[in-house]
This record gives sequence, structure tokens and C-alpha cells, in this order.
Amino acid sequence: MKVTKAEIVISAVAEAQYPDDNLPEIVLLGRSNVGKSTFVNTLIERRSLARTSSQPGKTQTMNFYRINDVFYFVDMPGYGYAKASKTEREKWGKMIEKYLRNRENAVLIFQLIDSRHEPSEDDLLMYEWLIYYDLKPVIIGTKADKLSKTNQKKAVNRIAKSLNLKKSDELILFSAETKLGKDEVWECIHNVL
Repeated sequence: MKVTKAEIVISAVAEAQYPDDNLPEIVLLGRSNVGKSTFVNTLIERRSLARTSSQPGKTQTMNFYRINDVFYFVDMPGYGYAKASKTEREKWGKMIEKYLRNRENAVLIFQLIDSRHEPSEDDLLMYEWLIYYDLKPVIIGTKADKLSKTNQKKAVNRIAKSLNLKKSDELILFSAETKLGKDEVWECIHNVL
């Protein structure tokens, strides 16, 4: 998809703030600092639409990015480590859960996992929660450019085994640097839209 228009519409913390134009929404989930904002910027070929930070926990709201007036990327706060209080993190968790369980516009979920490491306990809990509620995500293994080709294959196997993925489950290695996986991600989006 050629992106000719991309804009942040709202940073929401409550349902009343969600866009009401009924466009499909593609949700980005992942632990803090896994690369969700970089993922958005890479896909739309912009440097800084989604703000990135080396500090975990920077995204603290649900950021709705309208793409070509056709759909939204919804960048969620990261789960796991963040320089925020436990109360604040619990509030984000409830906000994300409410959105995922009630938002009919959500048509696709990408769960981003750092391909360089074993999926964290938080990654596993999020994946199991999504499966329990029949919200089958596409798994994106980020930062794949930091791995050799051999280690990329090992990463795919490690993630698949840790999450107990089936052959039919989608797992895409992704790199913002080399654009690895970018076409496959757009194909997923195109198929859903």
C-alpha cells in the first residue's frame, strides 16, 4: 500500500475519545520498547509520525494514526517494564483490555516481540489472553536485523515454541533497518482490509 496520508488523530485514554468514523483499526501490542512506534514509522515510510524513545514506557495512551483515510494503526502502551507506578501500569492494562474486548473496529492485532530474546512472561501472558478471547494475533519478531540469518531462523523457532504456535499461526520477522518483513505485514493488512 502506498501511504499518501498519515496523521495522528487522537491520543485516547477512554472509550469516549475513540474515533467515531467507523474505520477498521489495526492494533499494535508489545512490551515497552519493543519497537511499536518504529514499526508504524517504517510501514508508512515516515521518520517521526509515531514518536519513538529509548526510554521504556513513553507511550502512555492509545495513539490512533489514520492512514490514507482507510484505516487506523492503534499504538497501545507497552506492557511490562516502564518507568511508571504499578497503579499507572494497571490503569493502562484495564484501558487496553476494555478496548480489545469491546472495540468492534479492531480487525487485526499485531503482537510485537523482540526477536533477539526469549519471549518474556508478559509476552506469553498477553498472547494467552488474546487466544483465550479468540483475538488471534499476528506475531511480529522485531529487531531482526540485529541477528544473523542463522539466528533469525533460531529466533522464529524459539518464539514459535515459547508461544506454542501452530503451523497456521503467522509469525513475521521484521526489521526497521533492512525492511525485512515489511511486504508481508502489508499483505496481512491488505488481506484484512
